[in-house]
Amino acid sequence: MEQEADAELPHTRGELLQASIDLTHHALSYVKSMALRCAVQLGVADAIRRAGGDVSLDGLAAALSLAPSKLPYLRRLMRVLTASGVFAHAGGGGYRLTPVSTLLLSDGGGGCRSLQQLVRIQLSPFCVSPVTNLAEWFSRDEETPFAMTFGTGHWDFCVRDPGFSAFFNGAMACDSRFVMDAVIHEVGGAFDGVTSMVDVAGGTGGAAKAVAAAFPQIKCTVLDLPHVIHGVPPADGRVEFVAGDMMDFIPQADALLLKSVLHDWSDEDCVRILKRCKEAICRGEQGGKLIIIDVVVGSSSSRATTCHETQLLFDLFISTLTQGRERDEKEWCKLFKEAGFSDYKVTSVLDIRSVIEVFP
Repeated sequence: MEQEADAELPHTRGELLQASIDLTHHALSYVKSMALRCAVQLGVADAIRRAGGDVSLDGLAAALSLAPSKLPYLRRLMRVLTASGVFAHAGGGGYRLTPVSTLLLSDGGGGCRSLQQLVRIQLSPFCVSPVTNLAEWFSRDEETPFAMTFGTGHWDFCVRDPGFSAFFNGAMACDSRFVMDAVIHEVGGAFDGVTSMVDVAGGTGGAAKAVAAAFPQIKCTVLDLPHVIHGVPPADGRVEFVAGDMMDFIPQADALLLKSVLHDWSDEDCVRILKRCKEAICRGEQGGKLIIIDVVVGSSSSRATTCHETQLLFDLFISTLTQGRERDEKEWCKLFKEAGFSDYKVTSVLDIRSVIEVFP
């Protein structure tokens, strides 16, 4: 029997039934995120690896030291996480790691592949609570949902709460190790001819340490606020740490690096930062450059739909924490022109983020 559209709504009953499924999936998507958080907190990925990479439900419960009464609930948790691709079924009904859950290992399975700390902070109350207060923020005169939730802005909160600052900077260092490994292997040519580099707002030096290890000829310096770099040991003398505010001063170098920095700032602040960077670039034989690692919304990807949606989610996420935003190429170009740069080149490396080489 042919389905008829409602007199008031131009949709068939079948379309509305499918829409109800889609709506419920959207409404319950947070459960998937919290299931992921639970798996990270329990250490499921590490437990599977310790078991040899293939573990039964009973074996997993034992490895996690869970009470027998929790076994049915662990099965339901793992059912959600396998359906979403975080884990996979192994032979005999057990579980094994996937590329996604390999990134949740405490050490990433070796090397610099762990993103566990980053996921921990993204799913922590510090980041989740502001998102849940988004509707209230729209009706109030507050700088950001984060400021409304915690009584102060994100950066001031970092200064006031050393524990959160360490948590945040640890997550950023984790991200830097992962990202820079890909950048160095895929776009290593961006560092050709560079003999000195300043990692602007470089935190605890994760990115600079990776560059120094890959390119020993580059003298690397990290610039960040005093409370960020206080007590950070140098990387075998290869990385120097300088306390300072990028809004006021940036040390000179052949190349400056801004990794995941500008998306935290308004257009006006970005232009100010970019002008400081331009002043600090030494123009040698290679001409000098600014290297930006950040999201370019709409950049090409092998999984364009997933990539684009993730970029948009990240943009909304950033808006709950700071006054920054993710930008498309036209918006980036506008900033570069306003700051006085002459040209730029975008290379999509990480699906979500790109490498932008900007020239004075």
